[in-house]
Amino acid sequence: MTRTITPRLRALALLFLAVAGALLAGAGPASAHAALTGSDPAQGVVVTKAPTQVSLTFSEKVALGDDSLRVLDPKGKPVQRGTPGNVSGTTYAVQLKGGLAKGTYTVTYQVVSADSHPVSGAYTFSVGAPSQTVVSGATPAAGGGAVGVLYALGRYVSYAGFIVLAGGATFVLACWQRGAGVRALQRLVVGGWLALTAATLWLLLLRGSYTTSGKLGDVFDLDLLGQVLQTKTGAALVSRLLLLAAAALFVAVLFGAYHRREEGEEKRDLTFGLAVGGVVVAAGLASSWAMAEHASVGLQPGIAMPVDVVHLLAVAAWLGGLTALLVALYRAPATAPVEAAAVRRFSRLAFGSVITLVATGTYQSWRQLGSWSAFTDTGYGQLLLAKIALVAVLVGVAWISRRWTGRLADTATPVREEPARKEPATSATGERTSGAEGSAEGEGDGSRADLGGKGSAAGGSQRAAQLARQRAAVDAAREKRLRDADPNLFGLRRSVLTEAGIAVVLLAVTTALTQTEPGRTEQEAKAATSASSSSSSPSSPTSGALTLDMPFDTGGTDGKGVVSIDLDPARVGGNVMHVYVQRPNGRAFDVPEVKVAFTLEAKKIGPLPVAPDHIATGHWSANGVQIPMAGDWKIAVTVRTSDIDQATVSKNAKIG
Repeated sequence: MTRTITPRLRALALLFLAVAGALLAGAGPASAHAALTGSDPAQGVVVTKAPTQVSLTFSEKVALGDDSLRVLDPKGKPVQRGTPGNVSGTTYAVQLKGGLAKGTYTVTYQVVSADSHPVSGAYTFSVGAPSQTVVSGATPAAGGGAVGVLYALGRYVSYAGFIVLAGGATFVLACWQRGAGVRALQRLVVGGWLALTAATLWLLLLRGSYTTSGKLGDVFDLDLLGQVLQTKTGAALVSRLLLLAAAALFVAVLFGAYHRREEGEEKRDLTFGLAVGGVVVAAGLASSWAMAEHASVGLQPGIAMPVDVVHLLAVAAWLGGLTALLVALYRAPATAPVEAAAVRRFSRLAFGSVITLVATGTYQSWRQLGSWSAFTDTGYGQLLLAKIALVAVLVGVAWISRRWTGRLADTATPVREEPARKEPATSATGERTSGAEGSAEGEGDGSRADLGGKGSAAGGSQRAAQLARQRAAVDAAREKRLRDADPNLFGLRRSVLTEAGIAVVLLAVTTALTQTEPGRTEQEAKAATSASSSSSSPSSPTSGALTLDMPFDTGGTDGKGVVSIDLDPARVGGNVMHVYVQRPNGRAFDVPEVKVAFTLEAKKIGPLPVAPDHIATGHWSANGVQIPMAGDWKIAVTVRTSDIDQATVSKNAKIG
C-alpha cells in the first residue's frame, strides 16, 4: 500500500510547487474589499482655504447610502450638505456648507465594497490651523460589535450546512448507496439542509444592520430589509433560498423513492438522474457565494467565479463526505455496517477533491495576495498560512486513514451478530416467569390477580420500562462490541474522527478569511497611503529636489500603480526630471506611454508638455526641463497602460 501512495503524494507536492511558482511569479493588480487609497483634502493636511467638498478615492467601486460620507466640525456638528455621489471612477464626494470656521474637521465614511463587505473609517484635516475637537471614536461600527459576531456565526453555519448537505448526499450516491436507508445519515443530510436554510434567513435579516448601523434593534427593520433585497448580496441570498427548495425535493427523493427502489436498471437510471440534478443544485448553491463575494470583483472575475464554485464543491465532497463517513462508522447498525468497498470509494473521491482544492486554492491565493511578501505582511496572508498548515495536517491524517482503509480491505470479513440471549417471559406486572409456570399461576390465581391488579398496575409499568431500558443498553453494548471487533475498523474510526475535528477548525479559519481584507488590497492601500504621506513634504531640505508620488488607475486590467516624479533642483531654469512607474506591490511597471505637463494657473502659463525618454523598466527621464518662473505649479502626469486605457493624475507643488 505504501508503494502506491508515495508516488501520488510526490506528484501532488510537485504539482503544488509548479502551479504556485508559475502563478505567484507574475502578479498583477487586482482588488477585493475596498480600501481608501486617496482623499482630498488629504489626511492630516492643513489648508488655508475651506474646501467646498470632500472627496474619497477607493480601490474599487463601492455602494453609498445617504450618510455614507460625513464631515464633522470641531464641535461634532455635521457640515456636509446633500447626499454623497460618484464623481468619477472610484472617487466619491460630498458637498460642504459655506463659511467653514478654522479648526480640525473629521471625515467619516461607511460604504459597502463590491464584494459585499462593509468598509468604514475616519480621518481629520484642518482649516487654517489645527484645533481641539470633541469628535472621538467617530469611525462607524459597520461590520463589528454583536451584529458582526452574529453575522460571522451565520456565515460559519451556512458554510457548514452546505458542506454537510452536499457532501453527505455525494457520499450516499457515489460511495454507499445502501446508506440512503441509514437513519443517522438521513438525519445528517436533513440537518445540513435545515442549518443552511436557517442561516441564510438569518443572514438576510442581519445584512441591513451589518452594513449600516451595527445595532441589534435594526435587525427586523423592514426598510433596511427592502434595501438589502435590492443589492447583489440580497439577490444572492434569495437565490440560495429558492435553490434550497429544489434541494429539499432532491433530499426527499433520495431518502424516499430511491431508498425503497429495488436494485436494477430502473434504480441505476434514478441514480444517474439524482446525480445530475444534485450537481446542478449544488453548483447553484455554491454560485450564491461566488457571485457576491471576493471572486466577483477584482482580477479575472470571469475565471475566478467558476474556480470558486469548483473549490466549494471540492470542499463539500471531501469534508462533507468525511462527516458522512464518520457518522456511518459510528452510527450505522452493527448488522449492516459500512462496507470496505464504500470506504475505498470515498478514499478515491477524497483524493480527487484534494487535487482539485490544491489547483483552485493556488489560483485563489495568487489572486488575493499577488506577492510572496503578502503571506507574512498582511492579516489575510497570515490566516492563509494557518489554513495551509491545517490542510497539510488534515492530508497527513487522511493518509493514515487511507492506510487503515487498505488494511480493512485486506482483512475485512463479514461480521456476525452475536446471538441474543434468550430472555425469560415477562408477565403483565413485569415479573419474569417461565411459560408453563406463568400459565399455571395465571389460571390458579385469577381471582387474586383481579383483586390486586389495580394496586400493582403502576409498579408493573415502572418495572417494564426499567427492563426496556436495560435491554436497550445491552443491545447498544452488543453493537459496540461488534463494531470494535475489527481493530482495523476501530483504527479507521479514530483517524476519521481526528480528521473531522481538524475540519471544524479549518472551516472556522476559512470563514474568517472570507471576511478579511485580501492581502493584495491591503498592500495597495499601504502604497497609496505612503505616496500621500511622501507628497505632503515635497522638498528635501538637503538637495532642494522635488518628489511627488501619485497613485493612478486607468480602469483597465493591470491598470493600477503609482507614478513618482523627481525634479532636481526644482527651481527656475533648467531641471532634470525622472519619472518612475511602479505596481502597487512596488515592482517596476513598464507602461506604453508616460507624458508630463506643467501649468502655472495663477499666471495662465501652460500646460508646458514634457515627453521623457524611456531609460529602463519603469523609468523615464528628461533633461533641461525649463521652469520659467516661481510659483505653485500643477504637475500632471498621463499614464497609458494599453491602447485604450489611460489616466491623468496631478498634484500642485511649489517650484522656485
